[in-house]
Amino acid sequence: MPYFDAASAAPLHPVAREALLASLDEGWADPARLYREGRRGRLLLDAAREAAAEAVGCRPDELVFTPSGTQAVHRGVSGALAARRRVGRRLLHSAVEHSSVLHAAEVHEAAGGSRAELAVDRTGRVAAGDVAAALGPDTALVCLQSANHEVGTEQPVEEVAALCREAGVPLLVDAAQSLPWGPVPGDWSLLTASAHKWGGPPGVGLLAVRKGTRFAPQGPRDERESGRSPGFENIPAVVAAAASLRALRAGPETAGEAARLRRLVDRIRTRVPELVPDVEVVGDPVHRLPHLVTFSCLYVDGEALLHELDRAGFSVSSGSSCTSSTLTPSHVLRAMGVLSEGNVRVSLPYGTDEADVERFLEVLPQVVRAVRERLGVPAAGRETVAATAGGASEEAPAGEEPAGSAGPAGLVVDSLGKRCPLPVIELAKAIHDVPVGGTVTVLSDDEAARQDIPAWCTMRDQEYVGERPAERGAAYVVRRRA
Repeated sequence: MPYFDAASAAPLHPVAREALLASLDEGWADPARLYREGRRGRLLLDAAREAAAEAVGCRPDELVFTPSGTQAVHRGVSGALAARRRVGRRLLHSAVEHSSVLHAAEVHEAAGGSRAELAVDRTGRVAAGDVAAALGPDTALVCLQSANHEVGTEQPVEEVAALCREAGVPLLVDAAQSLPWGPVPGDWSLLTASAHKWGGPPGVGLLAVRKGTRFAPQGPRDERESGRSPGFENIPAVVAAAASLRALRAGPETAGEAARLRRLVDRIRTRVPELVPDVEVVGDPVHRLPHLVTFSCLYVDGEALLHELDRAGFSVSSGSSCTSSTLTPSHVLRAMGVLSEGNVRVSLPYGTDEADVERFLEVLPQVVRAVRERLGVPAAGRETVAATAGGASEEAPAGEEPAGSAGPAGLVVDSLGKRCPLPVIELAKAIHDVPVGGTVTVLSDDEAARQDIPAWCTMRDQEYVGERPAERGAAYVVRRRA
């Protein structure tokens, strides 16, 4: 069964498996003890630190191991902010950071600090100029991922690092997704990563704090890991993580594999819109990770799509609201302003067979077609079909037409109590029931509608007029252009 979700967790690297098994016999003792077994454990831990530091591009004494990448982020953010409390308490981060950064920012704000989000463009990329404009005398820390975990877009880390260095503000880089593919460039101050993203065992994170960066670890401390990550080190897992990262970097085939996966991803990016109608491929087409591609399908329930792909033998991920426990769209897709419904993230692990990608491209159109048929979506080119029962009503009641709009009062589509993509499907059916210049007002209490209706308008070249409060949910107004 092809596994296409390496961005969540990469399969265990063969070198990691070998190192893990070997170190279970050699690295079980306390590395802080002076007897033979303890010294052996210390040697293994020190060797792993040197290997990981070489891959990161820092000194061994600048790097500590943590129980996870999330904890590395939390400790990095809290320690950097605490050390600069006298300078200021303002935290800058992009709107598309990993949730671990956002959660750390929420804790900082709850404790009396402040934060500001840096907007991204439609590809998910931050403009370095926006960072420069946002830097101020009270800025304590900037957080910027090296590459996005959902859409693969790479950020201008090197340029931002130079701006931060000039302003005297530390930059924390979340390198979880990019570190398997190479060191993070630039004069960054702190860096975090997670071993299960590159084929190491889960439960190992990295936190690098470069010399000269003010840092005050928060929470209870002990003598281990320079006081930055307390608790007994999991030496076998650490050794396996460092060994697999070193193998990826030292292997002569790594660069070739990255290029090969990039070609496979390019094929997916090109072929999916050709094979499946009404698809939006998201993320930067150039500045991106080599193994990851994300696309969204109009009129598709994301959860149903993932289940059908799983039944067909493909493991993929999604940022659609219907696949999350909160029923809200991915904050990454929301910040980009792109379609969230029917969202699919494909992230290819090392060694992916080209034949599996070709079979995915064969299966995907059939799966999307089947899901759309179950939802009652008109066939391609038949969106002029009149709205079905429960869709468009008669003319909008007095006061429903937005102030200053032109054309007839339009139609009201009552989609209350329905989850996306149903409100969008009913909008697509109703839009041609009004003349050019007329409006369709969609009533919806699904949070995803706030994102997907404007995205549908962009894809369909219709005018999104805006939203206003309704008795329940919100009223989304769309004007027909053509």
